[in-house]
Amino acid sequence: MAIWSAVRLQPHRERLALTELARAGFETYCPRILHRRVAQGRKIETTPLLFPGYVFVLIVAQWHAARWVPGVIGFVMGGERPARVPDAVIDELKGRERNGIIKLPEKPKPGSRVDFQVNERLRIKVGPLRGLFGLYAGQAPRDRILVLMELLGGARPVELAIGDVSRAS
Repeated sequence: MAIWSAVRLQPHRERLALTELARAGFETYCPRILHRRVAQGRKIETTPLLFPGYVFVLIVAQWHAARWVPGVIGFVMGGERPARVPDAVIDELKGRERNGIIKLPEKPKPGSRVDFQVNERLRIKVGPLRGLFGLYAGQAPRDRILVLMELLGGARPVELAIGDVSRAS
C-alpha cells in the first residue's frame, strides 16, 4: 500500500534532493506558492516551497533508500516508521494548484481587525488543514495571523488568513 510521507530537506539543496529522489524511483510532490516583491524598483516573482524545507514522498514499498539520498535530512517519523500524510491533504493541495502554483486565500481587506486573544483555541475552516485546531499566537505580516499547531512532530506556527479560522466551539 502506497502512503505519502513528509521528508525534511537540507537548506539550499532542494533541487538536488528532488533530482536524486526521482533517480531513486520515488514520486515526490512539492507544492509551491507565488511570492511577489519589489526590489530596487523591479518586480520580482519567485516560487518558494509552500512548506519550506519539506517535500512529500510517495512510499510504495521500501522507504529506507530515500533516507540516504543527497539533500535529504530524514523523514518526519511517527514512531519507528515515517508519519503518514493523509491522502486528503495531498488531494486538497493538488486541487488548489493552478499551473503548478498553490493559490492561497485572498488577504483580508486593509483595516480588518483581529479580535482573538493569545492562546485562544481556533478551528481552521478551509484548506488542507480544515477541521484541525490550533492556538492563536498573534498577528503575522501582510494581514495574516499566526496559529500554533501540532504538525510534523512538534508545535509549529502556521500563517493563515483571518477568514480561514473561527473560534473553537
